[in-house]
Amino acid sequence: MSAALDSRAPSIAHLRSIAAPAADYRVLPFGVGEIDSRLGAGGLRAGGLHEATARSASLVDDAATTLFLAGIAAREAANTGAPVLWASCRADLYAPGLAQAGLPPANVIHAQPRDDAALLAVIEDAVRDGTPSVIVAEASKVPMVATRRLQLVATESDMPVLLLRRRRGRDQDPLAEPSAAWTRWRIGTAPSERLRVASVGRPRWAVELTRQRGGAPFSLIVESSDETGRLAVPAEFGRRAAETVGTARYSAA
Repeated sequence: MSAALDSRAPSIAHLRSIAAPAADYRVLPFGVGEIDSRLGAGGLRAGGLHEATARSASLVDDAATTLFLAGIAAREAANTGAPVLWASCRADLYAPGLAQAGLPPANVIHAQPRDDAALLAVIEDAVRDGTPSVIVAEASKVPMVATRRLQLVATESDMPVLLLRRRRGRDQDPLAEPSAAWTRWRIGTAPSERLRVASVGRPRWAVELTRQRGGAPFSLIVESSDETGRLAVPAEFGRRAAETVGTARYSAA
């Protein structure tokens, strides 16, 4: 009996660490009060799985989601001085776009596995290796059991894993599938500021946190990531920009 209990101890410890109060783990703040004040820990849990998907199948929403995650990765890379691992089965990663969000090519290691199953294995191996500061991965098929494993290894290594959930069909919502992720985001474009002169204003995104552990969902209009990976809330919106969009839902890890 004691041997059986001992063999289960690591798993129990992992589960307890995932459910630990906010004060017990490292947090990655956005540096934007309108966002951090609505996150249960005052920011993203560093050792955790965080998912995002585009609001629609359009290329502009897909690009906004990519740059949203790139900004988070850029801020963590700047804090740690370690590179970012970007894993994708596609060969369409646009380096100049990432650089505009604070991720120059010299700071990014690109991995291109053959399929989603191989990609998930690459993520887990990279987290356990500990070389990257953060991992960004793009996948369309991620089983619930895989998200549990990624959440566990991210917690154990205190490394953020940012998962871009791609659509498998135009009308398919990746966030309708169950996940053990700490937070889940839906990102879309929003109208830019009207300038007094003929020019292009800073892009704006409609950011929706659909679920977080320890807090409520919310939506927010933000200005896109700058060259340091930081978002901003439009001055004319202020606190009116955020609104609760539903009740929090939780899934077991």
